[in-house]
Amino acid sequence: MPGLVEGASEGRGLGLEFLRHVERCTALLHVLDCATLEPGRDPISDLDVILGELGAYEVPEGQTPLLERPQFIALNKIDVPEARDLAEMVRPDLEARGFRVFEISTISHEGLRPLTLALGELVDKHRAEAAVAAPKERVIIRPRRSKKEFSIRVEGGTYGNVYRIMGEKPVRWVQQTDFQNEEAVGFLADRLEKLGVEDELFRVGAVQGSTVVIGEGDSIVFDWEPTMSSAAELMAAPRGTDPRLAPNDRRTTSERRATYYERMDAKAAARAEVEAQRLAAYREEGE
Repeated sequence: MPGLVEGASEGRGLGLEFLRHVERCTALLHVLDCATLEPGRDPISDLDVILGELGAYEVPEGQTPLLERPQFIALNKIDVPEARDLAEMVRPDLEARGFRVFEISTISHEGLRPLTLALGELVDKHRAEAAVAAPKERVIIRPRRSKKEFSIRVEGGTYGNVYRIMGEKPVRWVQQTDFQNEEAVGFLADRLEKLGVEDELFRVGAVQGSTVVIGEGDSIVFDWEPTMSSAAELMAAPRGTDPRLAPNDRRTTSERRATYYERMDAKAAARAEVEAQRLAAYREEGE
């Protein structure tokens, strides 16, 4: 961290930029100058300033504070005789404070090999611990899905499938609709489409002209017309003339059933009449 000066944690100099960079570091290596000629400076006082700034800097939530991370000390410039003497003098004090200390020279490369190996061991240890550490549980927040407010039941019929729409909202809307009022009919069609009724009808196999019933029994029966496919069609059709729920003359199930029974009764009567005529003719031949 070049340029880390006193007051860096409060924004002095480029301290905050350097400290934000340190957030990504697993371990810290403090390289202390043992050959400085500046008055009032020595490796111990320099280290105290650095540790003070690291301790004052707040890392993001969930990260390990900087001072709690592994730290090594490198006493640099021991190629200078006076610096070597100073390094040998302060080393016991630093080790007594719990630091692992290395005496190095970046000019002569003395001491760099042991330091490199120690850093490599530290990295390997960290990677091994990270590999076996239990992964943090990921919290996934999903929007609550709205409960489906209707269902469609497919029923077989004499003239093909009947698609019966059930649900508190569709049934209530139908009961509230004046089917003599075209505006009200168009509004009902819009509400059913927004509820997703049309998409569900497509999904269960309904096609244009399919018989759709809303509610139990013979409540409201109509021939289904899917939503108009183009804006031009929509603009051409004034509100209230929505073909999707247009009233029609299609007979209800009860009416169809009554017609069926009438037809069956008529056929039975015709068969009985034919049989009576056949028996009468047979008797006449016998006489």
